[in-house]
Amino acid sequence: MTIPFGARLRSAMDERGPLCVGIDPHAALLDSWGLTDDIAGLERFTFTVVEALAGTVAVFKPQSAFFERFGSRGVAVLERAVSDLRAAGGLVVMDAKRGDIGSTMAAYAEAFLRKDSPLFSDALTVSPYLGYGSLKPAVDLARESGAGLFVLALTSNPEGSEVQRAVRTDDPAGRTIGATMLAHLAEENAGETPMGSFGAVVGATLGDLSSFDLDINGPLLAPGIGAQGATPADLPAVFGAAVRNVVPNVSRGVLRHGPDATALRDSALRYADEIRAAVGA
Repeated sequence: MTIPFGARLRSAMDERGPLCVGIDPHAALLDSWGLTDDIAGLERFTFTVVEALAGTVAVFKPQSAFFERFGSRGVAVLERAVSDLRAAGGLVVMDAKRGDIGSTMAAYAEAFLRKDSPLFSDALTVSPYLGYGSLKPAVDLARESGAGLFVLALTSNPEGSEVQRAVRTDDPAGRTIGATMLAHLAEENAGETPMGSFGAVVGATLGDLSSFDLDINGPLLAPGIGAQGATPADLPAVFGAAVRNVVPNVSRGVLRHGPDATALRDSALRYADEIRAAVGA
């Protein structure tokens, strides 16, 4: 029987530390490494990160767009990276933020959540803003494959609030859209141990979120640590009692130390230790 993503994630974070490293090979970062903004630079960047961190860090979040911009050759680099990371014991959250309806949503799910897909990942970020029910093909395939989802709920970008904090006029409880997404995820994860496989994306830079019920019995992917201004010490105040299920994401804070593999690894280990101390893991 396939071990569900939530259980594998809990085990990986307990063993390696509660840290997710984003793999974001954008042009400025390639340049800062002294690399060219082409397929050769992409390959050198990606596999330096993989070789330095795959056996050390619990979770990796490659940003699909930065590979897709190079066409099929870029996607081939992404496929190999996903395979190498998972072979070394890292969990891969594909940051593709897919969202659509019906057969199109099912096709997106098959690309990233079907076990025999070249891009099969442990979890996928998805957008629910065609209605949470539009994600059903991804939810169903994730359950079948032992994978997970991270649903955009309370994102750190300023524009997100106009949708996510909007109050539903059709909801007797007067919940916001973001709160509605959290409630759906709590239902998906009900009864799962040690935690469910269906998580939310919740920005670490958002400050006091006590008006939202973050106790969804599932993981909370938290971008914003490092370059965006949040620190590991901020996590308990933002996430409260749910802080043990937070998966803090650091991208530039680690990647800026490349291309030196030792510096990359040392930075990731420092962040993992700081986060573990902050959340009491």
